[in-house]
Amino acid sequence: MTHSSTPLPAEVDVVVIGAGSSGIAAARRLAKTGISVIVLEARDRIGGRAHTVHRRLTQHRGGSLDLPLDMGCGWLHSADENPLVAVTREVGLTVDETPPPWSQAAFGMSVDERAAWRAAFDALDERIEAAVARGEDRPGADFFAPSDTAEGRWNGRMDALSGALNGAKFAEVSTADYVAYRDTEVNYRVLEGYGTLIATLGRPVPVVLDCPVGRIDRTGPLMRVETLRGAVLAKTVILTVPTNLIASEAIRFDPPLPETVEAAAGLPLGLASKVHMAVETPEDFPKDGQLWGRSDTAQTAAYHLRPFGRPVIEAYFGGDLAWGLEAEGEGAFFDFAVSELVDHLGSDFKKRLTPLTTSMWGAETWSRGAYSHALPGHAGDRARLAHPAESRLFIAGEATAPHFFGTCHGAWMEGERAALQAMAALGVDRWLSEPRED
Repeated sequence: MTHSSTPLPAEVDVVVIGAGSSGIAAARRLAKTGISVIVLEARDRIGGRAHTVHRRLTQHRGGSLDLPLDMGCGWLHSADENPLVAVTREVGLTVDETPPPWSQAAFGMSVDERAAWRAAFDALDERIEAAVARGEDRPGADFFAPSDTAEGRWNGRMDALSGALNGAKFAEVSTADYVAYRDTEVNYRVLEGYGTLIATLGRPVPVVLDCPVGRIDRTGPLMRVETLRGAVLAKTVILTVPTNLIASEAIRFDPPLPETVEAAAGLPLGLASKVHMAVETPEDFPKDGQLWGRSDTAQTAAYHLRPFGRPVIEAYFGGDLAWGLEAEGEGAFFDFAVSELVDHLGSDFKKRLTPLTTSMWGAETWSRGAYSHALPGHAGDRARLAHPAESRLFIAGEATAPHFFGTCHGAWMEGERAALQAMAALGVDRWLSEPRED
């Protein structure tokens, strides 16, 4: 049912804006009730920031290998509580339970160094949690150890890690929001790709692609959603686009909703970027290993060695480093990665690497970043954004998740929450979409 040539209906019960994880979850839940629903997606594909691309790699012994590579989210975080784990298996995709690389010793890092790093990070966590328990919401960097101490030598890596976790350095991250995140430390993956999963789940859903929304007119008895392909009237609307689009008013509300826009501005999208590189003679490295570039600066990347045992290195860049490299263009990411890896592994290593893909979420018109973080003092903006602006307009996505923000499953759960709210607004019994117990 997913065709960019699908005409817009004149009127539906619910318009869902955005065909990422949250939008697909909302539409799937609504479709079970017989409610008429249409999903409007600005891109030419389903998935949003869950996007799997395929690259075919010719192997040195002959033959070729198909590589599904996740450009955005790649981990089923908190997998023991993540509803998408069961869904992945239900649709016939493969859940890989191999422990993540960050759960084991980093390649080339001594036991003593790992212990020192772990102790420094745990101490930072304890200081932040104590401050939040006192009712404080401050920049995370306020709790760094002095840089001239043994613990403080790791401050650069703290910010590098924050770039991966939050898409921004700790100085830009609310401590109250940081503590609110729920991590059960159980992490799985989808062998065929997380983006493949969301695209698969979206196939039964009516989606109009290449259909960016510019304005939501709330002045009449029905809401008028205006797009580049025409307008559609709806009794209710579920908006699932990234916060940066709401904050910049890329989609305008009429009449305006200044509190909604302000809440979105308090939850900007940071940036986490990836480069996938093919590597020759990968057997030199452990399967699903990890290597850090440097420990003394945030201007460094983390490297996932041989994910799924494939002949690939996946490099992660976060925060200011990712924004700066994006400004230089895709090639800058590969050049930076090569430079760091050569420093660790020798000058000949450059010849063994071939770039495969590079993510550019900051430059992507319909994302403008990777995932949300709350600015200091703005932890409450997640609840503010999730609170209905009126009884027929609901906002959902990873940014509105109270504890699983920044994750695909958090977005999925929020989409389902918004669907139930829309059903209530339409007077539809929620139990129509769920099996009853005898």
